[in-house]
Amino acid sequence: MTASTMTTFHELGVHDEILKGLAELGFTTPTPIQEKVIPALLGRRRDQISLAQTGTGKTAAFGIPLVQLANTGNRRPQGLVLCPTRELCMQVARDLANFAKHRAGLAIVAVYGGAPIDRQIRSLRQGAQLVVATPGRLADLMQRREIDLSALAAVVLDEADEMLNMGFRDEIDLILAATPESRTTLLFSATMSEQLRGIAARYMREPEEVLVGRRNGGADNVEHVCHTVRATDRYPALRRIVDASPGIFGIVFCRTRQETQEVADRLTRDGHAAEALHGDLSQAQRDQVMTRFRNGVLRLLVATDVAARGVDVSELSHVINYNLPDDPASYTHRSGRTGRAGRSGTSVVIALQRDQRRVRELEQKIGKRFAYRPLPSGREVCEARLQDFAETFAALEVDESRLEHFLPGLSARLADLDREELLKRILKLQCGAVLEAYHGAPDLNPPAAKGAKAGDQAEEARNNRKKAGSRFTRFFVNVGRGDGMLPERLIGMVNEGTGIRGIAIGKIELQRNFSFIEADSRFTAQIMEAFRHYQVNGKPVKAEVAESVARPAYLDGPGAQRWKPAARKPRANSRPKHPNQKYSGRGARI
Repeated sequence: MTASTMTTFHELGVHDEILKGLAELGFTTPTPIQEKVIPALLGRRRDQISLAQTGTGKTAAFGIPLVQLANTGNRRPQGLVLCPTRELCMQVARDLANFAKHRAGLAIVAVYGGAPIDRQIRSLRQGAQLVVATPGRLADLMQRREIDLSALAAVVLDEADEMLNMGFRDEIDLILAATPESRTTLLFSATMSEQLRGIAARYMREPEEVLVGRRNGGADNVEHVCHTVRATDRYPALRRIVDASPGIFGIVFCRTRQETQEVADRLTRDGHAAEALHGDLSQAQRDQVMTRFRNGVLRLLVATDVAARGVDVSELSHVINYNLPDDPASYTHRSGRTGRAGRSGTSVVIALQRDQRRVRELEQKIGKRFAYRPLPSGREVCEARLQDFAETFAALEVDESRLEHFLPGLSARLADLDREELLKRILKLQCGAVLEAYHGAPDLNPPAAKGAKAGDQAEEARNNRKKAGSRFTRFFVNVGRGDGMLPERLIGMVNEGTGIRGIAIGKIELQRNFSFIEADSRFTAQIMEAFRHYQVNGKPVKAEVAESVARPAYLDGPGAQRWKPAARKPRANSRPKHPNQKYSGRGARI
């Protein structure tokens, strides 16, 4: 598109007061998704389903029209944005506030879990035209009758696929059912599942589908790289990838919060500016970590998928998958965090040999081939670091006026060193730790022969035997289907809450108001503690050990009578049994 034909925000119908704020943010020309969504929402033409990756400008696509259309004379909520996590909720609210900087009288309130609800209730009572919310907290506020959605003109489902993956289907149904039928509904998602299509069919009116990039695909300017390693070499492989990438700025995705912390600690010990982001951190700690990361003080953020949702940093050079995600759609979200705002990026997968089938599934999902590369050797890592130092050293600008007083003394002190000796000492001082770490470093690339594959298979067999030999404890949990619980969500609470990989899970039973879940008895204490940290729809989650499967202890308290099985009614044609009695009839023994 040439400069003479390039569309401007003014041509899309954006008002001057908002254009002023966009200019201050450095927004010059609309992105493709903004060109398609802004006029549609401003004109209230029709509902839209927008399939777009993170980093395409979707927040401004729906945020600018919401800010412009809001009636500041009416203090009731007119626009609602639903987000899967509190981090994304807070980020979207900040962005809307920036767009509305020069709109006097416009109030924006963010409501999300993990923060005092009383403070959010006070903000809502003072009046707000725009509300940004997580589904669980908003559903809680609706049940308390602290928010009225009857005047909504527009509803936005941001990262809708993530909300469904997190088990918020019931909350979404509850919220959308309370909104006016005349509303405009926009659905933004990186992928389009059948479950998402079901929501669209139920709550949207002949939606227009906007596709930015390929359906369910990854960003076009992201390179996808796969390194195959032995199971025991996963962290050494990660360190080697990071050490061979001077200037790296990225996110390392791990499966559990315990693994997240362990990896961050090891990276820190190995000289990298890294910190973990996981559910055990308080909101203040999370904010501190994210501020340091956004400011570039931290170069590596080590996070779980759940913790990283809502992390909005556009300059990432790398995304590293320390583990493959369980859901291929999660890889799309991970890789979409790099290669944003016109930049190129790299998404790296650290895979075991047994993971190759899953890697091929990812290739089909994103419509791209991975570049299968060997891990760099120790010598290649050192060369990369030394070359980077040499380029930085050569580009240094020196203010001679500040050094001229000290140069004579330094020259005399170093007079016995020739140029080569001086260079060696500079390199030793600057890169000595890396050179020492990789001196005689082994080759981490597994052979293509059967030996490595057999080793991985043996490890997998040992894990399976360990799981098969586990004794199971049955836990009673005080939330069920009526609270939006799904088996996946219960398992996620165990995995994320304990931070322990591979806890064996047995039978799961979901009732309306409570659930049972069986899990490895060795982790009973950790599982009990894990559930204690969760809330569902504002209700604290409680777990108890079911001492007896036939009659667990929790049935003996108040209200136990209603849990007793109903007495079996005798069949109409049954008769008292007598040792010498013979009777005939349906099902009788003669």
